[in-house]
Amino acid sequence: MDRVIIFDTTLRDGEQSPGATLHTHEKLEIAKQLARLGVDVMEAGFPASSPGDLEAVRQIAREVRGPVICGLARCIKGDVDAAWEAIRDAERGRIHVFIATSDIHMKHKLRMTREQVIQRTREMVSHARSYCQDVEFSPEDAGRSDPEFLYQVLAVALEAGATTVNIPDTVGYTMPAEFGALIRGIRENTPGIEAAVISVHCHNDLGLAAANT
Repeated sequence: MDRVIIFDTTLRDGEQSPGATLHTHEKLEIAKQLARLGVDVMEAGFPASSPGDLEAVRQIAREVRGPVICGLARCIKGDVDAAWEAIRDAERGRIHVFIATSDIHMKHKLRMTREQVIQRTREMVSHARSYCQDVEFSPEDAGRSDPEFLYQVLAVALEAGATTVNIPDTVGYTMPAEFGALIRGIRENTPGIEAAVISVHCHNDLGLAAANT
């Protein structure tokens, strides 16, 4: 169906804002209000980051009805397991896995080769899919990634079972024409993309998040 899906990440990425740390009961209260607003998907937290965040996501999954409840995970088995533990009781649950695909992130943050990133993507998307049918995949720092490599990684994620691919402008420096061209290239060059939802995640460092979205 050709429609805009609202993916709200207030309770995960929003909590990274200075001074915005939330207690479990506060997260639950906000989650209920987001459900009242009618968001389609709610990224409730990053369960592997702390026992408290896992518990908060678990409570939201158990008590909030309407939106899909999503837990974020790095492409690490323990993260995926924690995300599933947190969202398994949701009316509708999603696991969102991510791994960096820009050369600078792969070299200095992950210390992984392109081949290792492709293999890890295949393994962890498959692992997430073994838990639930709704799996989202993000190539972190997509805006600075080699487009040809990006198409490869996304194709592997889709083949492994991802149903949504999320394209993030992680460092918030992409211009609207560049970001539009990036999405167009993904649509035109990624095998299997026609069966997936394409999502975007834009940062506002240059005041362009809305324009890029």
